[in-house]
Amino acid sequence: MNRFLPGLRLALATLVFFGALLALPLSRAWAATTAPVPAQTVRPANWAQPLDSHINLYRMAPNLYRSALPSARDWPELQALGIATVINFYQRGDEQWLKDPKVVQVHLPLRTDRIDDTDVIEVLRSIRQAQGRGRVLIHCKHGQNRTGLIAAMYRVIYQHWSKEQALAEMRGGGFGGESRMDDAEHYLRHADIPALRSALASGACSTSRWAMCVFSERLLGMIERA
Repeated sequence: MNRFLPGLRLALATLVFFGALLALPLSRAWAATTAPVPAQTVRPANWAQPLDSHINLYRMAPNLYRSALPSARDWPELQALGIATVINFYQRGDEQWLKDPKVVQVHLPLRTDRIDDTDVIEVLRSIRQAQGRGRVLIHCKHGQNRTGLIAAMYRVIYQHWSKEQALAEMRGGGFGGESRMDDAEHYLRHADIPALRSALASGACSTSRWAMCVFSERLLGMIERA
């Protein structure tokens, strides 16, 4: 009998080994079904809040909204929100869809691959002035890249967000176009925020005294004094 014990032990060990291998996938499946489901990420309350995915419409603040390019059929919804000024960063104007003469149209075409402080100062100043008249809608074609950059700059300059907070909303807010935001992100990361705030407060058109708009203003001043 003793001579059969080593073989029996080997057979039992082999059965135990293969049984463990067969049980491993089942144990993993059981763990997967019983593991707690992680909670969904909650959208930060201070991020732009979604209103209408059809035109990528979001409320940034009680008096500021952002969207893609609307059409005439979208105007009743925007009118119900009390939009008094539409600021457009797309190359094409809003005359084709916006026929309400009571609404102020501001057309400031932008390209994020060549944007500079002069552009940003002009846009932010226009938004701030328009907010004095009522609620403002800012938009470009898709409501992603150009609108995303200006929205982020508004957050940092006027609402005193950090650059990282503004970038997190720009890329994670659900606006789309994340793959094309490199130029916008580059500008924001390198923007001199104190200089921009100083220029906006002083009425300057740029953070640089060598900017073309500065020379144009000087030339106009010389002509007026002549």
